[in-house]
Amino acid sequence: MSTSKLSALVYNMRLEAPGVVSVEFRPATPDTVFPPHAAGSHIDLHLGNGLVRSYSLMNPITDKQRYVVGVLKDRQSRGGSKYVHEKVRVGDVLDISVPRNNFPLEERAQHSVLVAGGIGITPMLCMLNRLASLGRSAELLYFARSRRDAAFLQVLESMESGQLKVRYHFDDEVGASPDLPTLLAAYPADTHFYGCGPGPMLDAFQKACDGLGYTHVHLERFAAVEPVGTPPFNANGCTVELRRSQRIIQVPAGSTILDAMMDAGIIPSYSCKEGICGACETKVLAGEVDHRDSILTQQERAANKSMMICVSGCRSNLLVLDL
Repeated sequence: MSTSKLSALVYNMRLEAPGVVSVEFRPATPDTVFPPHAAGSHIDLHLGNGLVRSYSLMNPITDKQRYVVGVLKDRQSRGGSKYVHEKVRVGDVLDISVPRNNFPLEERAQHSVLVAGGIGITPMLCMLNRLASLGRSAELLYFARSRRDAAFLQVLESMESGQLKVRYHFDDEVGASPDLPTLLAAYPADTHFYGCGPGPMLDAFQKACDGLGYTHVHLERFAAVEPVGTPPFNANGCTVELRRSQRIIQVPAGSTILDAMMDAGIIPSYSCKEGICGACETKVLAGEVDHRDSILTQQERAANKSMMICVSGCRSNLLVLDL
């Protein structure tokens, strides 16, 4: 789990849409401030049921006294969002991580197009606020099943201006899912595109951007994705040397490095265990990695300099890690 923790008071909770609650945290220690965050950042919540879950920060980066996240109660929740909705209450004190950012905003872009599906709107709110403060041209495409299901509409309406345009697509009103190739067509080649939302929407977003030849495309996923035809994970097992700890770990076939380390009594930094938050990113000193995360770019994977030990495995018989 994350080794850098902050003590945070649940200062306010508000229902923003059916199944969506915003949670505002303030420092639990009086006369202190939270570390600064950049647009696109997220924090880990260390919950009372032992789970650690990551949520995007949606409040402006100028806020020093609070962090605000939005939590969708997932019908297939593995315990995280369900716990937040049913157990966390105003006045509780939780451990949270310092902010991390796997979804950074290119603040110098001449134009930015942000595409949000459902709860994927949360990091976009912080991004839009930042772009507005810089006077940058930006556009938001916000998709939801219905207007009733769309959270933070009043916030978005208050943000609209000449520099910021918002287009909404509600499936029940339009009668169909968004046609992304059409919606994303005809933008300048140097436009930066950002997508956050459910997996199928992001797959369609990526496919549309690829088909239109866009190169500045940024995604944040809620779950790791394995391409079709991916070979079995860590089929033969491997040996991992933890250089700084001077330990050798045998990773059984089909097991993750993180699980093998924990079985050996070694608890590194981790959070999501899905390859989407970056908490367990570890420097690779030698060996070849089988990357299975949804964070590193193709170039970063090819460089073989770091890996997410919660989901990625070994292509070589030996990996040497800076742990």
